[in-house]
Amino acid sequence: MSKIRKSLSSMSASLVAILAGLIAGFVILLFSNPSSALKGLTTILIGGWNNGMKGVGQVLYYATPIIMTGLAVGFAFKTGMFNIGATGQLMVGGFVSIYVGVTWTFLPGGLHWVVALIMGAAAGMLWGMIVGVFKALLNVHEVITSIMLNYIALYGINYMVKNSHLFDSLKNQTVNVAASAVIPKAGLDRIFYIAKGRLNDPSAVNAGILIAIGLAVLMYIILNKTTFGFELKACGYNRHASRYAGISENRAIITSMAIAGALAGTAGTLMYLAPASGMHIHVEEVLAAQGFTGIAVALLGMSNPLGIIFSGLFIAHITVGGFYLQSLKYMKEIIEVIIGLIIYFSAFSLLVRDLIAKIGKRKTKKDKQSSKEVTA
Repeated sequence: MSKIRKSLSSMSASLVAILAGLIAGFVILLFSNPSSALKGLTTILIGGWNNGMKGVGQVLYYATPIIMTGLAVGFAFKTGMFNIGATGQLMVGGFVSIYVGVTWTFLPGGLHWVVALIMGAAAGMLWGMIVGVFKALLNVHEVITSIMLNYIALYGINYMVKNSHLFDSLKNQTVNVAASAVIPKAGLDRIFYIAKGRLNDPSAVNAGILIAIGLAVLMYIILNKTTFGFELKACGYNRHASRYAGISENRAIITSMAIAGALAGTAGTLMYLAPASGMHIHVEEVLAAQGFTGIAVALLGMSNPLGIIFSGLFIAHITVGGFYLQSLKYMKEIIEVIIGLIIYFSAFSLLVRDLIAKIGKRKTKKDKQSSKEVTA
């Protein structure tokens, strides 16, 4: 019963954060264009359904990388670590997968994209392990290390791309990966599309969403159904008690950050090898936003891998809905402001959850006291 109450309080906290963000977003819509504010909010809430099944497919496409970065952040949260370096891990994983996709053309078609996916995950894992090693052996706070590694990844990748055979100087990006390295669509393009005459206009959804959901379920099983997951969580809850119980604190820290890095590296692979992503990395001086969006996804999902699936889908849903705001004479960037507000309020979701839990405990205590008085 306590588990059910805890789950309900967590869900309520996330819903409060979402509602508060949407209300604040509606106020901004009112100031921007009062006559279309209500219709604008409705458009955001309808999301992908504004464009039928193709729009739903686009939601799944945009949800894929942020579910993965949400898992990377959430898994670390569960083990007592704050993985703000998911962006850097994503970029490193994406770069390695692009390199494999461009150069390892000797691999057969059905195996090429799988190897690129594995190598991208391995690169992200190694990048995440650096944070874990610094934390475990040198007691350097993971936030400081992660932030520095984000920028090392950004400028390091830009340097390596510009000074390698991968660089297309005319387009300021890497060359496209081989067709065999592109993530297959697994028939999803025949489900999520809109008909245009005799031709179908498919969405960008691909097998990446199936991989993301599968990994989320796997992370849930590891954290909640295995001794290994229990040890990682126990170390996160109380490292001193875990040490006395015989759990290696250093090993738990390094392992949790390695797994988190692998998840973020997989996010980069699924993002850059997707058919609709251009199958290349564009050289720019900005960190990938998907890594930071993953923090909001993890907070809204209360770091529960299954909750992260739904929170990732929600963020992607309103993102796609925001694209259609331009038809109502709103700037396309306004949806980013609204998502930012939801992210801001999601930071308070833990406080809201604790408040709801306290109210629930007080109510239970009063009910017990009243029942005792009746029996007396």
